Amino acid sequence: MANVHILVLYDSRGGLIEKLAHGVGEGVRLTGAEARLLRIDDAKKEDLFAADGVVFGSPNWSGITGKMKQWLDGVGDVWAEGQVLNKVGAAFTAGSSKSAGIEFTLLTLIHWMLAGGMVVAGLPFNERMRTTGSYYGATAAGTVTEDDLAQARVLGKRVADMTLRMKSKHGRT
Repeated sequence: MANVHILVLYDSRGGLIEKLAHGVGEGVRLTGAEARLLRIDDAKKEDLFAADGVVFGSPNWSGITGKMKQWLDGVGDVWAEGQVLNKVGAAFTAGSSKSAGIEFTLLTLIHWMLAGGMVVAGLPFNERMRTTGSYYGATAAGTVTEDDLAQARVLGKRVADMTLRMKSKHGRT
């Protein structure tokens, strides 16, 4: 699956998101796809457009960070121009607690993906979700546990697998 390129694009404050980003990247690589981990400080919109799929990560600050919002706004009218149309996307986040709005942060990222016509990959229920994770994406609260990393790997693998299926069926994402 080396011809599938997944961008893991994230804003990290305090290291929790960076740890989850590495977990997502590991999951992508389990499929044989290429994972490119990139902080939004180092990313250009062309990085997003060139990727076959993308997994966004933002700390939970009552939603996404201002820096992530500014970056997403800066890529332009992707919904009108079709630059992310049919790409597979997913989201991950971390916050200080489970009740701090973690799912709101994921849904904010998912909203942006849906507006661009992306195909969103969530996490199917599994036993780990009793303590970590969300249907909407991988999460961590307070610290990053091994179960959190396992959810991140599942999400990365799922995005890579879905992207490969879409490329195989349609010739491109």
